Amino acid sequence: MPQKLLSRDEIIVRHMRTHIKSILGNIFIAVLLVALGIISSVLLPADWAPASHIVTWSVVVILLFPSFILPFVRWATSTYTITTKRVITRHGILTKRGHDLPLSRISNVTHESSLSDRFFGCGTLTLETSSNDPLTLTDIPKIHTVQVEITDLIFNDVQGAVDADPTDTPQALHTGTPQGPSQPPTNNSPA
Repeated sequence: MPQKLLSRDEIIVRHMRTHIKSILGNIFIAVLLVALGIISSVLLPADWAPASHIVTWSVVVILLFPSFILPFVRWATSTYTITTKRVITRHGILTKRGHDLPLSRISNVTHESSLSDRFFGCGTLTLETSSNDPLTLTDIPKIHTVQVEITDLIFNDVQGAVDADPTDTPQALHTGTPQGPSQPPTNNSPA
């Protein structure tokens, strides 16, 4: 998410895509199609080449487009961003759609993880508002950590949200402290 789309005091806590599990089936189909293309290229009679190779790989590419390329591009262009002020969703290839939900409007944060979600460490996060217009985020990686981050942000504990996942380094933290006015440097050297 470009910094220019954030307000002056807003800091990105987490920027993510849906979990890769959402396109695992498509990846499997792509590997299978490429394997079939290789096998058919090897097994077809040599005197049919190069026409047989052109036809074989044309069919593979045509089948790859709806079964892998399009779902992958959809996955790659769909993002969720949690900042210190809002939850931002963006998705779409040609037509971009987005939803910004201010943290102040969130009244309840719930999550659900099926058996396969628990295996992959992801789940569905539902952000409920007082207007009964929930925002549902599916296949969120590290679901429990994300829920803690959002809950900490709702209760104005920005540092708690930042520290919720010690393995993740939010990009905004590389530039300074995520909260409050800047403090003058302290001089700890002996006088």
